[in-house]
Amino acid sequence: MKKRMIVFALCLALASPLFAQKKEEERIGNSATVLQQLLAGDKGLSAHILDQADCVVIFPSVKKIAVGIGGSYGRGVLVCRKGAQMDGPWGNPAMYRLDQASIGVQLGSTATDFVLTVMNQKGAEQILNGMTKLGSNAAAAAGPTGAQATSYNAGAMNVDVLTYSRSKGFFAGVSLEGATMDSDDDANKSLYGKTIVAKDIVEGSQAATPAAKPLDDVLTKASPARK
Repeated sequence: MKKRMIVFALCLALASPLFAQKKEEERIGNSATVLQQLLAGDKGLSAHILDQADCVVIFPSVKKIAVGIGGSYGRGVLVCRKGAQMDGPWGNPAMYRLDQASIGVQLGSTATDFVLTVMNQKGAEQILNGMTKLGSNAAAAAGPTGAQATSYNAGAMNVDVLTYSRSKGFFAGVSLEGATMDSDDDANKSLYGKTIVAKDIVEGSQAATPAAKPLDDVLTKASPARK
């Protein structure tokens, strides 16, 4: 019996990292699905906005959770463009988390998808260097949609991050001012098999993970490297 318990414990220890990695791969897949759906149609996320973005952060299926029950944040993925000027092809995904405490009032009983586009290097560097409070560490605004999105000029606006949400199929710009997000270090370790910070992932010191392909395909098709 003791030998069986030891064997079981060893199997569990070997399987746990694989289960954790699979969970993060599913997170990337869900993020790709959300982004693809939001890019479809005139009322979704405009490719014109994405063309100007240095990074994009997707938090799929964020649910309202009562205080003291379960986790207190949404889990998502950040992807930035490669290159010193962040104008190249899209890079490796880094896992991120969003603090729900300050945005709980905006969440209903159904899951809400959040998409954030980071519109300049100042905002990208702030997010990559540590915990970021939207509206404080990084200027944030509800993202434009429709005709306003097609005429949006990031260079003329003093906004670091544009924020969007979708609930019950309805997509719109939404204020996330006061919400905080930070690198999900445990998830990044599970995905890449070692301790690694988000900035190193984005800057390309880590080999690409095959799990990134679905999200990379959506981003590349919608908004390839800038010319």
